[in-house]
Order: sequence, then C-alpha cells, then structure tokens
Amino acid sequence: MKCEEILAALNDYVDGDLDPGLCDALEEHLADCNPCQIVVDNIRKTITLYKQGEPLELPPRLHERLCGMLRDRWKMKFPAGGE
Repeated sequence: MKCEEILAALNDYVDGDLDPGLCDALEEHLADCNPCQIVVDNIRKTITLYKQGEPLELPPRLHERLCGMLRDRWKMKFPAGGE
C-alpha cells in the first residue's frame, strides 16, 4: 500500500466504512512507514480525548480552519444539486 491509500483507508475507518480485508495491508504498511505510524497514533490520541468527553477549547483561528475543512469535506460528499 502507498501512503495515499493508507490515508484514504484511515478516512474510511474514521467514517466507519473500512473494509476488514484492508487491515492486513494497513498493518504491513505501518510496519515500515514512520510518517503513517505517527498519523495513526495521532488519530488514536484524538479518539481517546474525544471519548473522555472533556471540552477542549481551541484557539479561534484553529476552530475556523477546522470548520472550513469540515465544510469542504461535507461539500465533497454531498455536492450541491445532488450529483
């Protein structure tokens, strides 16, 4: 697997759509790719913080940037006009 495929698989995982058959390929890639290991670790830490349920205050600029990214992702999933 290439890094781009790993990132797409991680996005699917976060969305709850990961194909169980990808797990072996994902683990094989992670064994040799430090940048992707860091990404997976960051995702795990983020999920842990979320599950703790404690509110996290973000700096206003970061909040605006994240909201923009979420809007862009939403627009890509559900384009205007239903296409």
